[in-house]
Amino acid sequence: MKKILVPTDFSDQAENALKVAAQLARTYDCEIYLLHIIELPIDQDDAINSHSDFPEALFFMKLAHNKFEALKKKDYLKDITVHETVDFHEIFKGIFHVSKKHDIDLIIMGSNGVSGLKEMLIGSNTEKVVRTSEIPVLVIKNEHKAFKVDNFVFASDFKDESKPSYEKLLQFAKIFNAKVHLLLVNTPNNFMTSGEANGRMQTFLDAFDFPELSKNIYNDISIESGIMNFSESISANLIGMSTHGRQGISHFFNGSISEDLVNHAKRPVITFKI
Repeated sequence: MKKILVPTDFSDQAENALKVAAQLARTYDCEIYLLHIIELPIDQDDAINSHSDFPEALFFMKLAHNKFEALKKKDYLKDITVHETVDFHEIFKGIFHVSKKHDIDLIIMGSNGVSGLKEMLIGSNTEKVVRTSEIPVLVIKNEHKAFKVDNFVFASDFKDESKPSYEKLLQFAKIFNAKVHLLLVNTPNNFMTSGEANGRMQTFLDAFDFPELSKNIYNDISIESGIMNFSESISANLIGMSTHGRQGISHFFNGSISEDLVNHAKRPVITFKI
């Protein structure tokens, strides 16, 4: 992990994400790419080169750069390499464009709680980023004075299609030196016996070798509440899950919670695309 992208609207929630990025950058010698998206009614892809027709683009770009300069003077960014980018794409397209251009390893975004990423990713952009990003997305809910991952939950149905995302999760678990807690939530509408659940999880694990993990079957009324309640019970620092490009998080949950867990969980959530 060498390059971290932090989309920002300069809100407190976005700065919470940046503070976590700064901690990771300092610990693992990473560079940070700050991105601010300006959405204007412009047909051209390159709003800067067409600024003579759109003076408002120059105004908002200058305003963003001024805010970047103030942000980069913060003590928590001292001695960290920080790049700044202003883009004129749609928000989620801009994030993907910059991620690809700079070969980003991790996207960190801020969230204001139950409203999801409302402050910086309005409407369906939240799900579009989390659902379709080829790059892992870490969603931060609160300020973390010391971001440390000791207990890392991976919630899944443990079918073969989740193996690539689990492999990515293990890479981050090794980086964080975290213990992985595998979680299969049993619900009344999708019940399986303990023997069936353990068998499925073990078959899934046979393809991997990772010593610091535990297998857990948790009964609850819904997948979402099961993940949150289990994570609370072990004081998890981070929740990991798979996403699917077509159907979102709900694909492996076989339900409709979609980005609800990202929005509602009190803990940081990291997603990996199947």
